[in-house]
Amino acid sequence: MNLPKKISIALADDHAMLRKGLIKLLMMLGNYESLFDVDNGNEVIEQLKKHKIPDVLILDVNMAEKDGYQTAQWVSTHYPQVRILALSMFSDENTIIKMIRAGAKGYITKNSDPEKLKEAIDTLYEKGVYLPESLSAKIFSGIKNNILFSEDKATNLTEKEKTFLSLLCQELSYQEIAGKMFLSPRTVDDYRKKLTRKLNVKGKSGLIVYAMSNGLK
Repeated sequence: MNLPKKISIALADDHAMLRKGLIKLLMMLGNYESLFDVDNGNEVIEQLKKHKIPDVLILDVNMAEKDGYQTAQWVSTHYPQVRILALSMFSDENTIIKMIRAGAKGYITKNSDPEKLKEAIDTLYEKGVYLPESLSAKIFSGIKNNILFSEDKATNLTEKEKTFLSLLCQELSYQEIAGKMFLSPRTVDDYRKKLTRKLNVKGKSGLIVYAMSNGLK
């Protein structure tokens, strides 16, 4: 009998008590294994360079030594396969959008229920992106105030590109999108690569936020 793969977790937070307690809680909540836990971004980089590559990296936004923004940028550049879940006391649109632009694929606040954290990790691992509904309004507020995107980019999209973005917002896999668009998975992957360059966004989460902001969902 093949047992399901454990999701490997890493955590960076400069509050040791919270960090250790969170790791212990996660081990009881789901099918996870703790790869490492550290208190700053520099130590994250050290661990990754030792080939300790987690499926999900839970990253505190505010750390004294190499904060969440700097760490997310480095990790997303050098280890793009690592799904970054930003963890913060703050839920303002500037912080959320800044972390998404830095490479985070998900965002959750520290006052969330443990089950919400489990949901965030599992969704991020399975779907590649996670943003709770409670924070969606913050994203839209930031977009409205021109924090993230300029509105004229949407007019340069083809109908196929708009369809792709719309389907992406439905939390479909790239394979499922390919089926609905009657395209090969490779063609759909080409859409993804071209659109991230064209719209100057990072990854699936950036494309989804862009699509939502421009009424393409």
